Amino acid sequence: MTSKKVKTAEVDRSQYLNYKKKAEEFYKSMLHAEKEGYWSAVGLNAVHCAISIADALLVRYGGRRSIDRDHMVALDLMKQNLKIDGVGDKLSAFRRILAKKSLIEYDNAVFSQHDALEILKQAERFYIWARQEL
Repeated sequence: MTSKKVKTAEVDRSQYLNYKKKAEEFYKSMLHAEKEGYWSAVGLNAVHCAISIADALLVRYGGRRSIDRDHMVALDLMKQNLKIDGVGDKLSAFRRILAKKSLIEYDNAVFSQHDALEILKQAERFYIWARQEL
């Protein structure tokens, strides 16, 4: 069985700052949505915050990012390109965040306050850790 070819794009490493800025905007939007009680917005901003800060790490340390429609492939890129202590635990958190994307964005169920606060906590921890590594 052959493994799936991961679609990536080479990116100048200095561009990590742009992804970091996007992540910061999603992070602040997530916190604002939480104050307003917009639970789906909390969830989706948490997902996009995590994706953008992961892209910042990938660009900073590997000069590439995933352009695959499946965001889960970014996990493999991170495993291959990030030689950071404790990255395995953080990738588990990133996987849990990504797993909620379709549910939040496309499912007909309402994203609950409980679920929103849980993903906010996970995204916040991932975001803070990644910023420290940048």
